[in-house]
Amino acid sequence: MKLKSMALGLFVVAACGPEAKDPAGGALDVAPAAAPTNRVEIPATVRRNLGITFAKVEVRQVAGTIRVPGAFELRPLARREYRMALSGRVELLVDQYDPVEPGQVLFRFLSPAWPELLHEIITGEQAIATALAEIDVGRAKAEEAARKLALARERIAALAQADFKKADLEAEAAELEASLPRLEAETRLAETNLANARRTREHALHRAATASGFAEEELEREVVVDGETIPNYQTIDWVEVTALEGGIVESLAVTDGAFVEPPAVVLSIVDPGKVRFRALALQGDLPALSGAVEARIVPPRSPGIPIDDGVGATMTFGLEAHPEERTMTLLATPHELRPWIHPGVSAFLEVVLESTDAPALAIPRSAVVRDGLTHVFFRRDPKDPNKAIRVEADMGVDDGRWVVVKSGVMRGDEVVLAGAYELKLATGQAGTAQQGGHFHADGTFHGEH
Repeated sequence: MKLKSMALGLFVVAACGPEAKDPAGGALDVAPAAAPTNRVEIPATVRRNLGITFAKVEVRQVAGTIRVPGAFELRPLARREYRMALSGRVELLVDQYDPVEPGQVLFRFLSPAWPELLHEIITGEQAIATALAEIDVGRAKAEEAARKLALARERIAALAQADFKKADLEAEAAELEASLPRLEAETRLAETNLANARRTREHALHRAATASGFAEEELEREVVVDGETIPNYQTIDWVEVTALEGGIVESLAVTDGAFVEPPAVVLSIVDPGKVRFRALALQGDLPALSGAVEARIVPPRSPGIPIDDGVGATMTFGLEAHPEERTMTLLATPHELRPWIHPGVSAFLEVVLESTDAPALAIPRSAVVRDGLTHVFFRRDPKDPNKAIRVEADMGVDDGRWVVVKSGVMRGDEVVLAGAYELKLATGQAGTAQQGGHFHADGTFHGEH
């Protein structure tokens, strides 16, 4: 038994030597140790399961950027209210959050005051017709008196040649001549009544147009009903209110079928495209921000939103300051819209300041993860998109969103954005993070000597 144990021990020692052999004298096949690598496989299934996304290496001026948090809000002119101009029963034709187009009917109402407005128009038209008739009568009377006076003067002249005088004819001529100023005055009075009637009708028509939302020309437009030509306003029973601008129905202030008194709000419409960004900057940054006009609004890190999906904006200083918080309001109007821009959405305002630092290669700060005492990121292998290269980050200036990388990347490279932490754990468990050595950017491993 002791001899068998000694033989087994010798076999084990021999197997650990430079070349292990089997008892038959042949050499044993021993797999060579795998070379250290800083690459990790990321095929499509891994990228899909881990939700891996990539961001491009950009040339940015990181050192001169101030980032200010804030949120989007509607501009004051983004909201439009539609109110009742007359008392009446309301019938709503849109619902909350419905999109509306310019000219679309929003609601209509049946008002007992509407026939009264139409009656004022009709009364004005009747006064106009009466005044026109009075003018015609006055002018006819004046013309008749003038003709009678002319005839009387001709007869008086003829009798004078015959040395014959007729006192009654001369009295008639004098009476006719005296009536002419009175007849002319009556005509002017009729003309004044005509002008007043026209103003009354115009005022009534304007009130009707204001209450209905129709243009005055539309109310006066002649239409044919049952073979008779009448003004369009005589065909209107329900007053329809249309949208002046497009947008979204924000709220309904009344219930359908309610009787509403003016000037109550019926509904309001907002234009979601009329937004601005409100941010709070530290008062200590005001000297640096002074004079800055152009800025950039960038979204927070969210799945599905590219990190570089920012928009340019024009920045101005608000009137509000907060002495307790030592902040100052900044307002920025985006030059264009994005799907992630909505009132209430948080984002950041980036203001690039003048700086002597030249633009440098930068990657998103969230692409860098900490591994022990070092920071690492994962660069997508340019030769094999299904592999990622683990790189120790040689970082420079950091503005909280982007960080300058001094080595390990080139312009146009891609780095892992979402999923970097999972790859860090995977490479640590797989043993690719080696002790006693270091990797170069080309993937070669050098041990410590």
